[in-house]
Amino acid sequence: MLTDITIGQYMARDSIIHALDARIKIIITAILIIALFTIDTFSGFGFFSIFILIVIFLSKISFLKVIKGLKPILFLIILTLFIHIFLTKGGDILWSWRFISIESEGVYTGFFMVSRIFILILFTSLLTLTTSPLQLTDGIEYILTPLKRFGVPASELSMMMTIALRFIPTLLEEAEKIMKAQQARGADFESGNLIQRAKSLVPLLVPLFISAFRRADDLALAMESRCYRGGEGRTRLHELEYRYYDFIALIIVIIMAVTVSFF
Repeated sequence: MLTDITIGQYMARDSIIHALDARIKIIITAILIIALFTIDTFSGFGFFSIFILIVIFLSKISFLKVIKGLKPILFLIILTLFIHIFLTKGGDILWSWRFISIESEGVYTGFFMVSRIFILILFTSLLTLTTSPLQLTDGIEYILTPLKRFGVPASELSMMMTIALRFIPTLLEEAEKIMKAQQARGADFESGNLIQRAKSLVPLLVPLFISAFRRADDLALAMESRCYRGGEGRTRLHELEYRYYDFIALIIVIIMAVTVSFF
């Protein structure tokens, strides 16, 4: 299950979505997030979902690969659904038992919030699936460049965010290996109640933290040996360059975001 997390992974494909400028894709993602939180009807979510499906098709990435990113947060989705179903009051009473009741407003709100989380994870996963870590770093740095006038370290922030995203799949793969090695020695991570299963993860977390610190130290030494000193005076082998289809994609997304607000 750990390897099913798609955020932070990159899949190289020859598609129009991969060819878009990283800055445009970051801006488009921000616009989509804002548009998603302005939707207040299921019809708006339906329109939004159709748009996301078209983008997945154009990216030439398997829909099953994208949908796998939802598996690790399935518990969060179910928890969100149950919290709203049992705690949100209003409308007709659908079921009741003593002090517990399920009302129509709670069911509506629960499925509404779950739909929002579902769509949010889908298109945020597409950003890292279709953008290489290097392009993502450069894109974030370019967008944060105006903030340098106010003393914001744009280069360092972009590098930190990209390294964090990049190492999500790496650390998950490491955790999977440690878990399998300990299961081969008799460790049990799946049986027992919630507290027992949480305690069984302690032997997994210790070597995982040690591995993470070791990787961080190796990365720091590698960057120092290559004389990395931040963004000042740094040149790039491949400079980001806007093309006509970048602006076409941006205009299409803006039109879509404005249209979906009327649903």
